[in-house]
Amino acid sequence: MRILFLDQSGKSGGAELCLIDIAKPYKDSCLVGLFADGDFRKKLEQNQIPVQVLNTQTIKVSKESSLLQGLKSLSQLIPLILKVAQIARKYDLIYANTQKALVIGALASFFTRRPLVYHLHDILSPEHFSSTNRHLAVFLANHFASLVIANSQASKTAFIAAGGNGKITEVVYNGFDCNKYHIQHSEVKKLRQNLGTKSQFIIGHFSRLAPWKGQHILIEALANCPENVTAILVGDALFGEQDYVQQLHQQVETLKLSKRVKFLGFRDDIPQLMAACDLVTHTSTAAEPFGRVIVEAMLSQKPVIAAKAGGAMELIEHGVNGFLSTPENPQELAEIIINCCQNREKTLEIAHHACTTASQRFDVNNINQQIAKLLFTLKK
Repeated sequence: MRILFLDQSGKSGGAELCLIDIAKPYKDSCLVGLFADGDFRKKLEQNQIPVQVLNTQTIKVSKESSLLQGLKSLSQLIPLILKVAQIARKYDLIYANTQKALVIGALASFFTRRPLVYHLHDILSPEHFSSTNRHLAVFLANHFASLVIANSQASKTAFIAAGGNGKITEVVYNGFDCNKYHIQHSEVKKLRQNLGTKSQFIIGHFSRLAPWKGQHILIEALANCPENVTAILVGDALFGEQDYVQQLHQQVETLKLSKRVKFLGFRDDIPQLMAACDLVTHTSTAAEPFGRVIVEAMLSQKPVIAAKAGGAMELIEHGVNGFLSTPENPQELAEIIINCCQNREKTLEIAHHACTTASQRFDVNNINQQIAKLLFTLKK
């Protein structure tokens, strides 16, 4: 099957990392079209997946954009739509991996009569999208998509609640290459030494630095934890959120935690860093559509505390394969962290159980088979 994948971003977010795994089996007959250049293109090339940057100008529409702002971007979109439509004629179907890709892909699908697949990586809620963008996504998916793949039941439920067609929507969780998370003990030991945290209890937080990702919640919780508990924040601002980064640094200074919080910025060695942690936290203040970092922590055999909302609640059963904490409740988070510190043996048992179940549930080969079956039905 020849597939034209579309993605709006040049940066490697969760949706983009997911796309790499989905596109790999089709790398001899697919093309990934990007609407911006960046490190994501390089990662696709490293995986020998054909890629082409289709746009040289940033599309000036965001999740918060109004109808007027969207209309002003038409002069940018029309040439891109025509270009995608021309390329799409060489492929069997169009696979839109993001919302901007859905806009372009839907119109290209209309012009070329190629079936459209929309991979929904978002919860279509007011916390994440403007009313205009929610209605546009639902309208385009309902009228142009042959299949909507939601990355969690939470994403599917929100899509249907917003008016989406549940009959064409299937839930397929993200897939992971489990072997990536088997890290040698010697490598972990060396990394902890390099971090200067050899004998400390390390909490890892892995995501871009943004208010809704809730790094400030972890920092506040850390102030109520024992002195030997430290945190590493892996990630940086992506979408003009530098003010928040400054707020985090100021919060660390105010709480006198400068020796216990390390800002590591963007890193490519996520599996290694997770292996060096004693605990991984997920502190989003709004419902997460899936929670990629949660599964990565499980596969790394690390206990994980996740915000009790959205897709995270489909991944974790509290006290069985991880822990759930009320969003925006640093006191509760601190209590769970302390409990993990004081009950290491039980906590490790939970982490080992989580690794076993996650390896079966989210194996990339099984996930790709699920997607392949769904795509095959579109050829009939």
